[in-house]
Amino acid sequence: MPSNPTISCLIVDDETIAREIIATHLSKIENIHIVASCKSAVEAFSHISHQKIDLVFLDINMPEISGISFAKSINSDIKVIFTTAYRDYAVEGFELKAVDYLLKPISFDRLQKAINNYFEIYRTHERSLIHSKSSSNFIFVRSERRMIKIDFDDIIYIESYSDYLKIHLKETTIITRETISSIEAKLPKSLFIRIHRSYIITIKAINSFTNEHITIHNKALPISRTYKKEVLSFLEKF
Repeated sequence: MPSNPTISCLIVDDETIAREIIATHLSKIENIHIVASCKSAVEAFSHISHQKIDLVFLDINMPEISGISFAKSINSDIKVIFTTAYRDYAVEGFELKAVDYLLKPISFDRLQKAINNYFEIYRTHERSLIHSKSSSNFIFVRSERRMIKIDFDDIIYIESYSDYLKIHLKETTIITRETISSIEAKLPKSLFIRIHRSYIITIKAINSFTNEHITIHNKALPISRTYKKEVLSFLEKF
């Protein structure tokens, strides 16, 4: 079985002790990276808008914006494990397709089980993506009011500019209004790798790499700290 990926997590709870307990438990589990520990949903929104987040440990009963409201507002690709002192919210939590629902006080064993649930969901999703992508070698993107077919073999790298993308091809560049995360989900991991929140590259187009940059078609692209461990681990296998 392949090793588990590194999970980038947020802890969101208005109680300091609750955040500390979860952080202490997570520090004992491999492949967990705590991006931030937030005392409110407002603070958590800031991190989600600027960093790659895979999983949120989310208290439900918080001031200003409740955990339920926060979960409804974020990208569905970001998974949620609800944490609360109240059983009353369990049904609503699972209706939002939460990975798990943990009642405080949270034990290490129970949190470990929730993490295992996340990894199982991740592996099922990956198998589904591999199956769906194996039957095609292209995608369609919208550009200038048309849907344009792009062969995977023609892509050199993809560059994000906030609300639009530049898809750099061998002969031209296509501009499309799409998020980099949404197009990443459509690309086969055997051919492409994300190295930065703003860059996805074609693996076979790599000329050279260091711990800080990847050179592709004589252009040096940065490897961000968020992706560095995964990217270097992958490249060093070759």
